[in-house]
Amino acid sequence: AVVSTQSTGADKTRMQHLSAHKSAFIRPSPNRGHLGGVAKATNDSIQLCEAGGYNVIIVETVGAGQSEIAVANMTDLFVLLIPPGSGDELQGIKKGIVEVADMVIVTKADGNLKTAARLVKTEYSRALRLLRNNDDPSWKPFVVTVSSLTGEGIADAWEDMLDYKKEMVSSGKYFEKRKRQRVSWLWDHVQDELLLHFKKDPAIRHYHNKLEEDVRNGNIMPSVAAQLLLSHFLEGRSIKN
Repeated sequence: AVVSTQSTGADKTRMQHLSAHKSAFIRPSPNRGHLGGVAKATNDSIQLCEAGGYNVIIVETVGAGQSEIAVANMTDLFVLLIPPGSGDELQGIKKGIVEVADMVIVTKADGNLKTAARLVKTEYSRALRLLRNNDDPSWKPFVVTVSSLTGEGIADAWEDMLDYKKEMVSSGKYFEKRKRQRVSWLWDHVQDELLLHFKKDPAIRHYHNKLEEDVRNGNIMPSVAAQLLLSHFLEGRSIKN
């Protein structure tokens, strides 16, 4: 199953073979501005697909930065895909994403880009050693190169993913990670619902435009404005109760 933050049309264009497979299910999940590209219901979609019997579930993001961090907190294996010549090499490397990646795959390692792909692999391998030196020794993230055009490296990358799961299950880290994720998403849902009710509150609607304008113009500190909004919200709750 594939849970994608792209549109339905984009999915069918990019996944022609997969979308036609009788055992595959692709669910577009538009981000609607939530979590930098990951829809609010993405985690629920993953659980539904798993309950429906899909043993491989791929979550695709739009590459908006924050979305990748969110995905790392809802998946068993987080893979960062990097095309050669993407401009991310070393200087522009996405440090925060690399720090949570379990595996890095350099794509388009064929033709004129093959040499560039090898260079990117070397640079990201070096970055992983520097950024992930103190990680849990049960799994050391690494970099591989693949080509969807020739198929080179894809089977090996899949075997590496299976090895990752086998290692994590045998060490007990697999189940520990899932427990942490469930608790994390509990509080994420609570936070989302609280913010939704907060913004809908009549007292907040009355004050927030003026306070936002004051913050925008530098007339009041954001922290002070936040306290004022919270005070109005809590006072409204007390009156209703």
